[in-house]
Amino acid sequence: MTSSRRTFIKQVGAVSLLAALPQDFAQASDLKYALTRKTPESQGVSSTGIRNFLVAIKESGLEWHSFMLVRHGNVVAEGWWKPFDAHYKHTLYSLSKSFTSTAIGFLVDEGKITVDDKVISFFPEDLPVSVSDNLKAMKIKHLLTMNTGHDVDTMPKLREMINQSWVKTFLEQPVLHEPSTHFLYNTGATYMLGAIVHKVTGQNLEKYLAPRLFEPLGIEGYDWETSPQGLNTAGFGLRVKTEDIAKFGQFYLQKGKWNGKQLLPESWIEEATKKQTSSNKGDSDWSQGYGYQFWRCKPGFYRGDGAFGQFCMVMPEQDAVLVMTSESWDLQKTMNVAYQTLLPAMSNTALAENADELDSLKNDIKILSLATPKGASTSSLANQYMNKVFQAETNSYGIKDLSFYFDKDYCLLKLTSSKGVDKIKFGWQNWLVNDSPARNLFQVPNRTHMPSKIAGTAVWINDNTLQLNEKFVEAIHGDKLSCVFDGNKVTIAFINSVSENTKNSPEKRDNLVGVIRI
Repeated sequence: MTSSRRTFIKQVGAVSLLAALPQDFAQASDLKYALTRKTPESQGVSSTGIRNFLVAIKESGLEWHSFMLVRHGNVVAEGWWKPFDAHYKHTLYSLSKSFTSTAIGFLVDEGKITVDDKVISFFPEDLPVSVSDNLKAMKIKHLLTMNTGHDVDTMPKLREMINQSWVKTFLEQPVLHEPSTHFLYNTGATYMLGAIVHKVTGQNLEKYLAPRLFEPLGIEGYDWETSPQGLNTAGFGLRVKTEDIAKFGQFYLQKGKWNGKQLLPESWIEEATKKQTSSNKGDSDWSQGYGYQFWRCKPGFYRGDGAFGQFCMVMPEQDAVLVMTSESWDLQKTMNVAYQTLLPAMSNTALAENADELDSLKNDIKILSLATPKGASTSSLANQYMNKVFQAETNSYGIKDLSFYFDKDYCLLKLTSSKGVDKIKFGWQNWLVNDSPARNLFQVPNRTHMPSKIAGTAVWINDNTLQLNEKFVEAIHGDKLSCVFDGNKVTIAFINSVSENTKNSPEKRDNLVGVIRI
């Protein structure tokens, strides 16, 4: 992520309580740990305002995956754009940083570290031969506030130096500025926070946070990417569900209290979320100041955020939390949509129930879906290529052969590789989530690929061009396969969603060519 991109909760303890709630607002799979659901008006939020938010999303041209609005500790609206779903984890990118900051808060509260401790004191065995004065001066607080003194983000260098630890590589990087004098968004600095947690406790972030944060909040089924040394990547890579993000935000809104128990001191919450340093120049939401791995927002509240639009906005004045997940190419526009529609929808007092608008809101949410490419669901050539086995020419994917099956409801792509047989279904101009395991055999180079269900949609662009779109619903991104049939040959070209929508990440994968086996 760059400068151009980032009360008391009641848990449902009885089925009878849930039965009294609107069913469209009770989608969590584990009722024991679900946040309570209430109608928007009962919590002082206008259903019309939320509907305006959904209209603005559609008109924005940007891609949302989910949202959840919590007011006074209750979920008042939530939605997932098909094929995404309440039960799927979602990649947080740099929103992970706020969880890492929380781990440091617990360590400080336990008296095991202070934010004024020097970074080099934890890693005497990894220090460079010559330790600069600026490196000697670097404190944990400088890691937290992105004021380490580096001139460039250190994470690319950490990944590049594959034969030594990320900690050692970080400590080798030039520290050109005196710490605290130069703000630079530096994901390598967040990794060092996780490394300090490991150094002090012997546990990675996942294990350390489990009894302190994840278990009390009922956050389950999460995972977190790791470095080659087995430490969580800290600055990115955590995957949790939308409701888990909302719980995390509500935990901060409640100033570290959960179910009546103070898990993290209120003083730490205030310290972590206030403006600790000036951030970037300009008038964007990245120029409002930075705390301990939290950004300040233009309306006066704060947020954790991640690349492509993963937001956890905590609004103390409104007593609200807004979660948004997306694959957005304009993060400021994403936030502006929320500011301009949801903030005016909130009142200081309960509103009169509006049954008609609430029903309309429920219907609006029910039909949320990512757009699918338009074309035809059949081709005059379909029978000619039905179940024909195409022997693959030599390729980098390990594909030996492939075939297509065309049903009235779906297209099936069958791939045989050195890893076995994979079958992926694609609904005709409709998202179809593959429940059976399917590997992503066409991985984008230099990008981490976490296991994910694949949702697919298919369309014939013309008689000989079949377009297959994939969405990795437990991650963020997608892939487009353009299959061109010509005589006894098929050529598949690839374009991933990041390359398709940005100029700085060109598609580098080769075409896959197959010839019908005689």
